[in-house]
Amino acid sequence: MPENIIALLPELWTAAGQTFLMLAIGLATAVLLGGPLGVLLFLLGPGQSLENRLAFGVLNWLVNTVRSFPFIILLVALVPFTRVLVGTSIGPLAAAVPLSIAAIPYLARLVDQCLREVPRGVIEAAHAMGASEWQIVWRVLLVEARSGLVLALTVLAVSFLSYSAIAGVVGGGGIGDLAIRYGYYRFETDVMVLTVALLVVLVQLLQFAGNRVARQLDKR
Repeated sequence: MPENIIALLPELWTAAGQTFLMLAIGLATAVLLGGPLGVLLFLLGPGQSLENRLAFGVLNWLVNTVRSFPFIILLVALVPFTRVLVGTSIGPLAAAVPLSIAAIPYLARLVDQCLREVPRGVIEAAHAMGASEWQIVWRVLLVEARSGLVLALTVLAVSFLSYSAIAGVVGGGGIGDLAIRYGYYRFETDVMVLTVALLVVLVQLLQFAGNRVARQLDKR
């Protein structure tokens, strides 16, 4: 192993921890806010029990608008808000702010699409038996769509792993920041290859874990 790689191992370990921190905050925010938003988007949609064209139109527009922003632009545009919220515009915590904001509509759209795959007859049967909206959401929609929801969360995790690397461009920390500082600015190609290989391994592990859990939950 090249000496510069050996010397870089402690910093690489720190960068990996920063990447996992950004990813964890982004995914947690997406599940807590984006998940319910996706359920609400589904319930307000055409033909659903809480159909409301105005509310659906506003939410749908908002989700599509935020998702249309390239992440690097969103990252820069939110710098003032990030500085107010966490007191700084650099570092993994600062990078987690735009990651979280981007993750919310991203997961909301995926959840909405997953719930649309639930057979209409199952929902109508639950209504016929007198189930409340909460019971239908918790015991019917989320149960029937659980395999797809796990895959949706996996897609989000993989996508935002690459987004966390982009955050390194503006000093967000993590593996991407390490690749930029050493692999690009210092022309250390072996460091660039190592960081890319590490990201590939992480993506493969995330996808494998997500697929396995989804298969176990799929009772079809």
